[in-house]
Amino acid sequence: MKVILKQPVENLGDQGDVVTVKPGYARNFLLPQGLAYQASEGNLRRIEDERKQAEERSKRDYLEARRRASQLEGTSISFEALASEEGKLFGSISSQDIVQRLNEGSLDFELERRQVQLEEPLKEVGVYQIPIRLHSEVELDVEVQILRQED
Repeated sequence: MKVILKQPVENLGDQGDVVTVKPGYARNFLLPQGLAYQASEGNLRRIEDERKQAEERSKRDYLEARRRASQLEGTSISFEALASEEGKLFGSISSQDIVQRLNEGSLDFELERRQVQLEEPLKEVGVYQIPIRLHSEVELDVEVQILRQED
C-alpha cells in the first residue's frame, strides 16, 4: 500500500515521501497516528504543489536574506562598559545588547536575538567578530568592539 508521509518517520522516510508499506502497518499505525495519508492521485498532486510552493518560499527567503546581509556587511558597532584594569567587564555584552544596537542603526528590518550566533556573553574588552545567521545558507560577521569606559 502506498502512503504519503506527513512527517518524518524513523526507518521509513521524510515528510512528503511516497513510500510503500504493508497494508496492516498503514491501517493500524501510520493512518490512525496521523503520520501519513493514502497516496491517491489527488493527494499526490497536492504534495507536488506543496513541494513547489515550499521551493519558491525557500528561494524568496534566501534572496531576502542575501539582501539583508548586504545591508549588514561591513557593520561595526562599539560598546563602552565599566571594566577592571585587566580588561574584565563588570557586566557582560549579550546577544540582546548586540541586536538592540544593530536595530538602532539604519536597517530596514528587525534583527532577532536568535540570529546572533553568540555562544556566551562577551566579558572582556576587545574586538570580536560575531556571526549573524540570516538564513541557513547566509551568514556574515559583524565586528563588535568593547571599549573600557573612562571615568
